[in-house]
This record gives sequence, structure tokens and C-alpha cells, in this order.
Amino acid sequence: MATPTRLALAATLALLLGACSFGGGQPLSPGLTQPMNQPGAQLNRVEALFLLNDYRRAQGAADLRGDTVLDSTAQTLATNYAKSGAQPTLPPGAVAMRLSAGYTTFAEVFSGWRGVPADAAALASPGATRAGLGVAYDPNSSLGVYWVLVLDD
Repeated sequence: MATPTRLALAATLALLLGACSFGGGQPLSPGLTQPMNQPGAQLNRVEALFLLNDYRRAQGAADLRGDTVLDSTAQTLATNYAKSGAQPTLPPGAVAMRLSAGYTTFAEVFSGWRGVPADAAALASPGATRAGLGVAYDPNSSLGVYWVLVLDD
């Protein structure tokens, strides 16, 4: 359930992310701000990867390629994470994995990852060339939405 504090935090994060230079100062697209805590919500992985690659370029890292196998892996991990509440472990051979729970949009989760030094460093990992992203919603969970980003070489 969204509390006033959580809603204020989400609004602040969205404003801060919107003020960033990503996308040339353009407003965030609906694909990045669509809440994932609704039935039938679909993550726009292309737009999410575009935002991630903008960040990587700003950090001096090469772009990532979307990978359907990694997307499937990340989606399975996110679904299991949502069902069990137990954080998944790094898949064999993966360069990095980022987890989050409770944020309803990719813009929010991405802003959260950028704000944590260890997560920000992983997002710009020079050894990563491919990415997979998964998100799962469990209305019976206290956190609701669960995110998994898997980076591989």
C-alpha cells in the first residue's frame, strides 16, 4: 500500500530523474514511468535499456545489448523473488546483478540504483556487454514490485 511518505518519495525521485540530462532534457517516456503494480502492466525493455545506456555513456562505459536469454533469466529471478521474498543469487557467469523491490516504475528503480555507489558502479561495469531485465508484481507481498537486472559479458 502506498503511504503518503512513499508517494512523496516517488514523486521526488521522478522529478529528480526528469531533471537529469538523460534523453536530452526531454520528459521521461510513458514506458519508463508506467507503474508495474497494475494487472497487465508491461515493462518497455527497449526504453529501459536506452536509459541505462545513456547512464553508461556518461560514465565512460560502452553500451549494453539487450539479450532475450538474460531477459528470461532476469524475469524468472524476479518472479521467484516476488513469490518468496528471498533475494536471488548471481547467476553463474554473470558479471553483475542488481535487485530492488518496492519501486513501481523503472524510472524510480533506476534512480535508486544510481543513488547507491555500489549499484551505480555495477550499472557502469566495464566488463558487461549484455543486459537482461525482469520485473514481477505480487499484490500479496509487502513490497509489491520486484526488479532484477542481470549484466553479462
